[in-house]
Amino acid sequence: MDDNHEQSREEQIINSFKQDEKMMAHVYAQWCINHGIDPAELYREAYGTADSQVLHEAMALTVPKEEAGDIATETLLGVLSLYGNDDLAEQVTKKAEEKGLKER
Repeated sequence: MDDNHEQSREEQIINSFKQDEKMMAHVYAQWCINHGIDPAELYREAYGTADSQVLHEAMALTVPKEEAGDIATETLLGVLSLYGNDDLAEQVTKKAEEKGLKER
């Protein structure tokens, strides 16, 4: 495999990961909106900061809960675990329990 082909493959993998990360952040932000939770505040509780460009971009893409499809809490937790966001998943679980959201 030549260097150009290998570099192109690496760039594709990185770009794919970035797109998937954006999708994960959008699912997270929309779940929060759907349940009346501030995505930045919950993120801050998990990581001590809400200074995340991906999160801010995702929040800009959310729609009012009346326009959004339902996102099951267990679906969100699965997506977060794929990206190693265990601290955020823990905060989501706590918030879901506080709000009496059933795992679906």
